[in-house]
Amino acid sequence: MSTFVVIHGGGDVGWSWHLVAAELRARGHDVLTPDLSADDDALTLDDYADAVVGLVGDRDGVVVVGHSFGAFTAPLVAERLSADLLVLMAGMIPVPGEPPERWWADSGYLAAAEAQSALDGGLTGNEDPYVSFYNGVPRELAEEALRQERAHPSPAAMEGPWPLSEWPAVTTRYVVFADDRFFPPAFLRGLASERLGVLADELPGGHCAMLSHPAEIAGLLAGYVA
Repeated sequence: MSTFVVIHGGGDVGWSWHLVAAELRARGHDVLTPDLSADDDALTLDDYADAVVGLVGDRDGVVVVGHSFGAFTAPLVAERLSADLLVLMAGMIPVPGEPPERWWADSGYLAAAEAQSALDGGLTGNEDPYVSFYNGVPRELAEEALRQERAHPSPAAMEGPWPLSEWPAVTTRYVVFADDRFFPPAFLRGLASERLGVLADELPGGHCAMLSHPAEIAGLLAGYVA
């Protein structure tokens, strides 16, 4: 049995992973899906990591999963817990010293998203969240996800440099979602290769595939630790 610890994306909450959590628990695994605080503008990435580490406690067999902005916190957690595995799903891969607010331009995302939007008729980066974030998600789940959105991350977390001096010595896997209209899959594959030196795996679904393809995500995660 493994303990999967999911770090949600910016503005999101742990609820978004409840379907994946149920699938993993059915396979015999423990799952934690904490909500990172949205109440304190002074909280840093280190503070987010401390909160997650405290929740995990002395559990072993830890697999840390970071989604989207959660990829800034997940490596910190993985290092502190000496995790068995780190999995980034459509994650914003940081480099040492890079503030999250600079990632958008520094990573090449802005140019890649603009180019993809020109190709797909404006679907990528569309202002309608049902188009850009929740494509493929059942409407009732997408509506609930929007109701649960909140102000996260904090300004301090966005402005501060990513604190690690190098990527943690933890086996890392990267997953792209084939129909992602927020982070173009081709861009993410290139970023995973450039910044991590890994070949990305691919699953169906949009940016919030945890609400549209939970069984596939759980199956891949369980397969990583089988």
